[in-house]
Amino acid sequence: MPKINLLEKHVCELIAAGEVVERPASVIKELVENSIDAGASIITVEIKNGGISYMRITDNGCGISQTDVPLAFLRHATSKITDSEDLNSISTLGFRGEALAAVSSVAKMEMLTKTREEQSGTYYKIEGGIETENSPSGCPDGTTIIIKDLFYNTPARMKFLKKDVSEGNACASVLDRIALSHPEISFKFIRDGKLVLSTNGDGNLKNTVYSVLGKEFSNSLIEVEKSNNSGIAVSGLICKPFTCKSTRSGQYTFLNGRLVRSGTVVAAVEQAYKNSAMVGKFPAFILFLNVPFDTVDVNVHPAKTEVRFSDEKRIFDSVYASTKNALAKGDTRPEVKVPTNTFNPFVRNTTDEYKQTVIPVQPKTIDLTKTPPTRTVLTFESPKDDSLSKSDNFVNVSNEALKTAEEILPKVPQMRNPVVVSETVKPDPVVLPFAQEKPQDVLETVKFIGEAFATYIVAEFKESVFLIDKHAAHERILFNELKNTHKTEVQALLTPFTVTLSREEYDALTDNIELLLECGFDVEDFGNSTVTVRAIPTTLVGFDLNLLMSEIAEGLLKFGKVEIEARDHLFHTVACKAAIKAGSKNSIQEMQILAEKVLLNNDILYCPHGRPVAFEIKKRELEKMFGRIQ
Repeated sequence: MPKINLLEKHVCELIAAGEVVERPASVIKELVENSIDAGASIITVEIKNGGISYMRITDNGCGISQTDVPLAFLRHATSKITDSEDLNSISTLGFRGEALAAVSSVAKMEMLTKTREEQSGTYYKIEGGIETENSPSGCPDGTTIIIKDLFYNTPARMKFLKKDVSEGNACASVLDRIALSHPEISFKFIRDGKLVLSTNGDGNLKNTVYSVLGKEFSNSLIEVEKSNNSGIAVSGLICKPFTCKSTRSGQYTFLNGRLVRSGTVVAAVEQAYKNSAMVGKFPAFILFLNVPFDTVDVNVHPAKTEVRFSDEKRIFDSVYASTKNALAKGDTRPEVKVPTNTFNPFVRNTTDEYKQTVIPVQPKTIDLTKTPPTRTVLTFESPKDDSLSKSDNFVNVSNEALKTAEEILPKVPQMRNPVVVSETVKPDPVVLPFAQEKPQDVLETVKFIGEAFATYIVAEFKESVFLIDKHAAHERILFNELKNTHKTEVQALLTPFTVTLSREEYDALTDNIELLLECGFDVEDFGNSTVTVRAIPTTLVGFDLNLLMSEIAEGLLKFGKVEIEARDHLFHTVACKAAIKAGSKNSIQEMQILAEKVLLNNDILYCPHGRPVAFEIKKRELEKMFGRIQ
């Protein structure tokens, strides 16, 4: 039998640290929660290189006395509970006394702290769990903790950390949630020398939501008035039904000031939205529950996000009633805003974001029986290292707009080396983008019969009649072409478009910049949960880029861990948006070509969603139906 050994102290601490310190974000969470428990009203967090090389947390809380500083770095040393009875009614965010001990065992730490009663503060330094300095020092009231070189003594743990930008986004996401949970505290987050988050700490939740999640999200929220039912107080904000999201990423539940995951709360809110929200959409909400401390157990999981309620039904009923009442009072009809501009020669989308690039052009009637008109083509040369070719960076405008365009171009920094070229325009027939060649034998084998409900193509092929869903068919064709060639035509935007996303969506996009470029999206990290879109696939020009990028990001969140699935999702999104729509008007030539593509290719059986592309009715079955044969 193997001999049983008693592990050394530093080995035990490293094992324990694995439960508390998974990445820089978990360090930020533990230490900021300590600051909140210390009564701080101002908390500043600074990180460098995603928090791996440097983290600093500063607060104006109560501080730690000089005699207690060394004790704070021992395991299970805490000022928040004293005996087992206190575990039945935990009122603080931290209570196990493990955070400082766990972090100090895998990093180099420095602490400056001072209480209001002491004349001077304390400077304390500890590396790898070993104290190296403890001396008096001048410092303001409160505590400052600096962590350097996380996991410097456990290189095996370093291998599991992600890129700096991903770790930094995780830290930002943690601080966003904590800031939402305490609108009465002023938070500042400095990332690589840039201030990316600042809340004023005025106690107004909507102001905090505006600072953390942005203007668009905060404007879509309805207030849940504080109600108290059987000792359970519910308050917060919920979204309007028509602004529900495709995922549950916008759901935040805070129990007694602590971020938690609760299936009971989610089920209650979604039940309240039933018959109001679109199927497959999920409500976004920020809800605060205050319950008696002895009716909930938070000591379930090391992360302290899993909780147990003594009476789940009371929680469900309270949340459901509060949400339902808020919807009844605050929900209104969706408001449609008419865009101020009606024509954009560069991008067909006419949302307000494009107003600064609009060049007004008066439409003219062209007589094609006369000399073909000329058009002016503005081409712009890109740097040699630009991923887009010269042929991709073009914008067509009419002669009347040229003078105006030349006045605007110097003001647009993205435009380089404009070249004006005139050429004769010859009207081309409108055909589907994939239709280039039509072999003669194909036209003789597939016979277009007609179209039903502007959605289904009726065609005859060999001994059968086929009903073809033109959207599903076109979507599958485009998907297959993208997947097989990994190439798509790209349209550069005259003015780069900025999109603000949630932290998770932002992280998903910035982690897949190369994959996006492969699919025709030139996206750059703009910082502070914002990305800049410089080019998109030509087939998507005119779509709402806010909605498009959010949808792509949500898919990457779901499939991003598997590159093949993430790529397929991107190709699927492009194909779905670019495909002809059910109910649209198409020429006979377009539908003929589409039918040929479907019926002469055995790979086009289902759309990427899994719906069938075509149904076949054999001639023999028709003859049986009409009694021609038995």
